Order: sequence, then C-alpha cells, then structure tokens
Amino acid sequence: MSMTAGIRRRTGEAKRAGNGRRSLAKAPTGIPGLDEITNGGLPRGRPTLVCGGAGCGKTLLAMEFLVRGALDYDEPGVFMSFEETTDDLVENARSLGFDLERLSARRRLLLDHVSLERNQLTETGEYDLEGLFIRLGHAIDSIHAKRVVLDTIELLFSGLSDPSALRAELARLFRWLKKKRVTAIVTGERAGDHLTRHGLEEFVSDCVILLDQRVTEQSATRRLRILKYRGSAHGGNEMPFLIDDHGVSVLPITSLGLSHQASTAHVSSGVTGLDGMFAKNGYFRGNSVLASGTAGTGKSSLAVHFAAAACRRGERCLYFAFEESPSQITRNMRSIGVDLEPLIRRSLLRVHAERPTALGLEAHLVAMHRLIDDWQPRAVVVDPVTNLIAVGSEVEVKAMLARLIDFMKLRQITAFFTSLTEGGGAAERTDLGVSSLMDVWMLLGNLEANGERNRTIQIVKARGMAHSNQIREFLMTDDGIRLVDISRRADGSVAIGSVRGAQQPQARAGHPKPRRRRRVE
Repeated sequence: MSMTAGIRRRTGEAKRAGNGRRSLAKAPTGIPGLDEITNGGLPRGRPTLVCGGAGCGKTLLAMEFLVRGALDYDEPGVFMSFEETTDDLVENARSLGFDLERLSARRRLLLDHVSLERNQLTETGEYDLEGLFIRLGHAIDSIHAKRVVLDTIELLFSGLSDPSALRAELARLFRWLKKKRVTAIVTGERAGDHLTRHGLEEFVSDCVILLDQRVTEQSATRRLRILKYRGSAHGGNEMPFLIDDHGVSVLPITSLGLSHQASTAHVSSGVTGLDGMFAKNGYFRGNSVLASGTAGTGKSSLAVHFAAAACRRGERCLYFAFEESPSQITRNMRSIGVDLEPLIRRSLLRVHAERPTALGLEAHLVAMHRLIDDWQPRAVVVDPVTNLIAVGSEVEVKAMLARLIDFMKLRQITAFFTSLTEGGGAAERTDLGVSSLMDVWMLLGNLEANGERNRTIQIVKARGMAHSNQIREFLMTDDGIRLVDISRRADGSVAIGSVRGAQQPQARAGHPKPRRRRRVE
C-alpha cells in the first residue's frame, strides 16, 4: 500500500540508537498506521498480546499481520485457531480481500484448527502443552514460518482449574515461542477490569495492544491503544481504527506531524478580484484554505471557482461533497456561469458525494485518503466540514481534519474547506473551531441594510503573505463571482448595494462650480 511505503523497513533491520546501542529489532505489520504508532512494527522474535472484547477485531488484525508478512516481507506464517475452523477463517478473510487458500497453496501460510470443545475437556493428571508444542513446531518447520498467531488463548486453558499449573504452562508457552524466534501474536479475551482472563499481560511483557469497540450516539467506533512496548518508543493515545474491504487501517496514518515542505509557488482562487486581495495573487500551493459564513453567503460557489481554476491549469481536483449530489452541484453552478460537466468528462474533476451519516468519522477519513492516493489530485475541496458534526463530537472532527490537513500538506495538495457558521453568533469563529488549522481564512457575510442583503468577503488571515484588510462586496453574476469596485461616500465610508449604485451616477455627474464673487473696487 502506498500509505505505508514510507515506513516499511527491510526484514530483520535494526536501527542504531544515538548512544551506539542496537535498538529493538522489529517486524513491520504492513497495517496502515499501526507501524507508525509502534515506530516500525512489533518486537521481532517475541510474542505480542492483542486483547479486547468480543467483536473488536483481534482475529482480523492478527490475520492481516500474517498475510502482509507473507505478501510484503517474505515471512511465511502459521495461524493456529482454537475457536474458528479453517473454512470460517478463509471465508472471513475473503471479505477483507485476502485469499488464504492461494497463500496456503504457495506454502506462505498454514492454517490449523485445534478443536477444544469445553464439554469434551476433562482434567486428568498433570496438564502440560507438550502436544501443542509438537504440533505447532511441526507447522512452523514445514513452511519455515517467521510469524505465528495463536487465537484465542483462553480456550486452550478452559478445562484447567489449577491456577498455579495454568500460570506455569503459560510461562512455558511464551518461553517456547521466544526460543523458536518467531514473531507471535497471541489474542486474549478481555474480562471485566482485567486485560485478559488469565493475566497474560504478565507473561507477554514486551508488547501489549488493547482493542476496544464502543458505541456513542448510535455510532460504533473501534479504538486501538499500545499499553506497553518495552524497549521502544510508541504512541500511547487511543487511536480509532477501521476494518473494511481493504483490511485494517489505524487512523494515525494521517498524523504525519509538521515535517512538510512549504512551497513558494501560488495558485489562483478562481476569482480575479479576489486574487488581487492577496500579495501573491492567490494562495500558496499546498495551503489549507477555509471559507466560512452563514447559509447563502456563497461558500460553495467560491469553492467551485477554486476547483474550476485548478482544472483549467490542467490539474486534477477532487471534490468531497457532504450536502449535495454531483448532479445538483453541476446544475446549480451552471447558473453562475461555471460548467463542470466538461471538466468531469475530461477526468480533471471528480465529485465524491456522500452523506456524513453513511459512515463513521474514521471510515470517512480512510476513504478520503484512499481516493486521494488513487486519483492523485493537486487540489481538494471539502464542502462543508461542519456536516461531519453529525457523526462525531467537535473535538473528534477537529482531530480528523488536523490529520487530513497534514496528509495533504505532505503531498503539496492545495485544500479548500467550507464551514457553516450560525447566524447571530460571533462572526469571527467557526462552529468547529478549525480556523487555527488553516493557512488562509476568508469570512463571507450577508449585510442587511436599506431593505436588502449584500454579500461580502474579507480575509481574516493569510499566513506568509500580505493581504487586503478591506471588506469587499461581491456579486453572483451569469459570468461567475465578481468583486465590486469600492465606492465611498462623501464622509469616506464605503457604500454597498443600492447605495453604491446611487453614488456612482452622482460621482460621474460631478458638482456645479461655485460662482465667483464680483470684485468690489
């Protein structure tokens, strides 16, 4: 996957720490985002515990770890299941796009189901795992496996009542895995306040990953957290992750930090008069631009002008619409002289329209990333971001946008966002508080005066360039958005609307010359 290409390392590679000691060797998972928050992958040659409740994605994450190892890192793997049959595993993995039967035929993967029916288990004599070691060891040796998954470990000890014997066999199992030098994932069911039913975290002390699934306001979200990673720096926050037909994706694929390069090139806004309000005649390439305002102020029209200008330069533009269908956008913009259909036919413009409630926040973010990666646009429009509040809290939406902005800045994509503000509130604010994330912020308004409404635009901020401090009136015409020339009254104030229209004839007519006084001798 292109999203993880930058973080994959050669198999067995270990970086040198700054103090000269060798750092912990890691096995990359190939799962987008997970390798980033683990700084390279799971501890090589050691077991990792993946724990969580039912339905949180433990089995699928472990399966993808094996599949990516076999496909991308030349590391065959063994999946030993104590719960699902091999047929069930094959069918479930097919929904993620993984062909386990083909990998098995190529001896890159070995699936083994150990049947452990609780009603058939009886405890007689001393309990030991010698039979399991023989069976698992044969599977590892037969395909020269480098990776192993044991799923789910609780079932292996379901018939054992002696706690001391159980703990002894657990410790023995993890010592055996380390001796085989395989990178292993052991899944465990979470029980109450404890990570696992048998306290596995005490034995798998190198790396512990906790998965969780919660429902907030009828929206389900899966989250991942690295509880422990001995000998390695790692992200410790909860990270949303997604399971879809492409596999598992952890959302920090977008948390790229502030390492992007700032471009000095500039691009047009698509509105001639608006370009003149910036010292660079437009925005810096790679900037994030926000147009906020109340309903009907022209935010979407301004966004479409930006998209059309990018297409006229021969650049691809991807338009994410959360409010209108592509057909409706095309029809509406034709009324102001912007015809989008030829741009769509030439594959310069692509409109991706979807209701925010159709997906969760993490699903929207991953889908946007994939579309951007697949289509490689130079400009992106998100219209409007405030609709995402229907599927997440203000804090969650802001965090999502921060990740999305970082993702696009790294690719030098110029992004245009629109945001709705509520009437009657403070003008210089956005409903999501995202203005601080933006390089350029333009505020659109509807001034009410003399029984009419007149649209205005002002530049609140533009990082790195001088810009106009004036509030300019603009019109929606048959030829697009047009900024109106400034007209001042006699007292110096700016006239807009019909008042401006009355001022102009008066200025052209001029004033009568004053009479000369007759000179008195």
